[in-house]
Amino acid sequence: MTTPAQTSHRQKPLSTKDLVSAATLTASDLSMILDTALAFKADPAAYRGVLDGRSVAMLFEKPSLRTRVTFEVGTARLGGHPLYYDHGFERIGQRESVKDYARNLERWVHAIVLRTYSQRTIEEMAAVARVPVINALSDTDHPCQALADALTLVERFGRVEGLNVCYIGDGNNVCVSLMHVLCKLGGHVRVITPKGFAPPADAVAETHEFARLSGGSLTLTNDPAAVAGADAVYTDTWVSMHQEDQSDAREKLFVPYRVDAELMARAAGHAVFMHCLPAHRGEEVTDEVIDSPASVVYDQAENRLHAQNAVLIHTAGARPARLAR
Repeated sequence: MTTPAQTSHRQKPLSTKDLVSAATLTASDLSMILDTALAFKADPAAYRGVLDGRSVAMLFEKPSLRTRVTFEVGTARLGGHPLYYDHGFERIGQRESVKDYARNLERWVHAIVLRTYSQRTIEEMAAVARVPVINALSDTDHPCQALADALTLVERFGRVEGLNVCYIGDGNNVCVSLMHVLCKLGGHVRVITPKGFAPPADAVAETHEFARLSGGSLTLTNDPAAVAGADAVYTDTWVSMHQEDQSDAREKLFVPYRVDAELMARAAGHAVFMHCLPAHRGEEVTDEVIDSPASVVYDQAENRLHAQNAVLIHTAGARPARLAR
């Protein structure tokens, strides 16, 4: 990664207008985001005016702590104005079409951040809106989390390339974006799930291709012992939002995949423990692990701010302010 440098209001854009999925980012995009995140974290004042006079609309269908606070605080630190809209009681596209919603917002704001139940909503809005659209979580992807995870690994190990990272639990949206980002950067990812809970086949196929190009690798297994020698052990909740009716059945299947001291002892001696939060203590992870010196979960949470600011810098901050019409 490069050292922090002086910045200007004219930022280099990503290769894509939007961040709809980690799969749409190139390896160069990822390196630029991580470089900028490190530079911003080291010297926030250098980026203070990047979003001067610009507004960011935040449309959230799902509850949030980290995502909402980090996007609101981050936008403000860049000099912009965040606008939060709670769609918990009315899905985007219900009152008016996604297309009409996007065509209105693009006249007033300079970026749209979406946290939705459906990846299709994000893709529809990105296809129509002329301002950047950023995926802040969907049913299939969580790219901002994966960027923060990669940033955390770079801070701890100096790189992603060549690292062995084990994700254990449900092959959900967090798992998918983590696979995409780390394998694009040359990491070696092992995904350990109960049978029937592997990540989607299309995401696996994409990731194998990313790994082939970068020199990384992706391995899928059902054996928790595969954490052996890992540089990082990552887990997430066994039951995602609106899967509560599956809680009892899932808990029986997932108990062998709980990250406890015995499982962590199989990883490398220097291994870190990772979790995107919120954590269900005593379920997917024990207190002795998440509260141990090996845990970097709060570093990951902090790095959501810096990684997302880097995305804003290279999307909303990389284009001239739109004129009101």
